[in-house]
Amino acid sequence: MTERQSREHDYRPEILFTFALAGACYVAWLVRDVLVLLYVSALFAVVFRPVVRATGHLRIGRWQPFRGKAILVLLLAAAGALTAFGFLAIPPVLHDLEQLSSQAPAKVPLLLDKLQRIPFADRLDPDALIEKIQGSFGQAAAYTLISFRSWAGKLVNVITGFVLTLYFILEGDDAYRWFLSFLPVKRRTRLDATLQRAGVRMGKWLLGQASLMLILGVSSTIVFLCLHVRYAYALGVVTGVLNIVPVLGATVSLILALLVAALDSWGRVLGVAIFFLVYLQVENSYLIPRIMRTRVDLPALAILVALLFGFALEGVAGALVAVPTAVLVAVLLEEYLVQKDPEGQRDGKPSG
Repeated sequence: MTERQSREHDYRPEILFTFALAGACYVAWLVRDVLVLLYVSALFAVVFRPVVRATGHLRIGRWQPFRGKAILVLLLAAAGALTAFGFLAIPPVLHDLEQLSSQAPAKVPLLLDKLQRIPFADRLDPDALIEKIQGSFGQAAAYTLISFRSWAGKLVNVITGFVLTLYFILEGDDAYRWFLSFLPVKRRTRLDATLQRAGVRMGKWLLGQASLMLILGVSSTIVFLCLHVRYAYALGVVTGVLNIVPVLGATVSLILALLVAALDSWGRVLGVAIFFLVYLQVENSYLIPRIMRTRVDLPALAILVALLFGFALEGVAGALVAVPTAVLVAVLLEEYLVQKDPEGQRDGKPSG
């Protein structure tokens, strides 16, 4: 065999590996939506697993009532909470909508008469204004019908992700061990220990996020009750739950609360706006640094960058898993890339 043939033979495996890697990347790009759904579901399973374990280990004396039934108990509790919320929140809204529809014919002329008294508003044509409002409603209805398929697809993805999360919680250990079995024993042990540390920090993130949701939910409910805002309890619950999506959740809650407060008076709108401005300052400058930094051990800048990347890549789902993903990446980087100084050489001191 000549030297040239020997060289060609040596490069052949690298060429085949390169083509195989390119093909795998292309297939991954084609099924990227499925891979993202699997990743989000697996990450949520890792985050919620400590909650399931803690529920299963609850004791009443020597009796463990939820052992082997923790997931079922949590699902029933979530369903009960949603049912109670529906019974408490939906009837007042339906009652107000029914009143509004019955009183609209009488209130529209009064509203138009008030508009005529505003400076320069007397130049408005009521018929043209009503026509524009009707046209806006028509466009909104058409957009809702057109986007129904997209919303239906998102709902199917949510349901699929929920089912996958349950499967990962129940059978995730088998899949995890199968994945580790591809590695040599020494590397397998190291990676296993690293991922276990990341899982603990992700569970702490959930506890910290739940604390922030509870603080915002309770404080907003108290403020809404003091301001006599409609649907105070429902708005407080929604505000707390939406806070699971950083930044975007608080923005949606603020807009919703302002719209509801605007139904009664501008003073309540001002009160709601002041509360959110003060709370967001307190949360960003005091609560998040103290709660999230101690839980996930990440600087505030890293959390913000992770949120921006997550929202840019996958919208709300990306923002939900941005911080746990940042925790996972940080733990892997600390284990495999960060070069730590020896004990005796820290702070520029030589060893010995």
